[in-house]
Amino acid sequence: MANFARTERIGEQIQREIAELVRLEVNDPRVKLVTITGVEVASDYSHAKVFFTRLDGKQEEAKKGLEHASGFLRSRLAHSLKLRIMPQLHFLYDASVERGSRLSQLIDQAVASDSNLGKEE
Repeated sequence: MANFARTERIGEQIQREIAELVRLEVNDPRVKLVTITGVEVASDYSHAKVFFTRLDGKQEEAKKGLEHASGFLRSRLAHSLKLRIMPQLHFLYDASVERGSRLSQLIDQAVASDSNLGKEE
């Protein structure tokens, strides 16, 4: 249980650091509109899944940019985090924000449709 809490804390720290590095130090235009939404670190700290979103729909372009910058990000993380093992970074598109937005639109449409039906009766 304590190990799980530690990996979660490390994931949160990696998320903050990567978000800051992408915002301020990565000069690749492919990653300018990227938001880091979460990080899951393996229990042995060898790998980290970095979840990101990009609302303009160019997630493949953003993923390529992040993968291109992964060596730079990993080396900068090594300076700021005091870990014996620096995890390999794997970037995955997080579709949950997009799904949530779509569900919200569907709910709004259903509510509008219900209110229109009530007016006709």
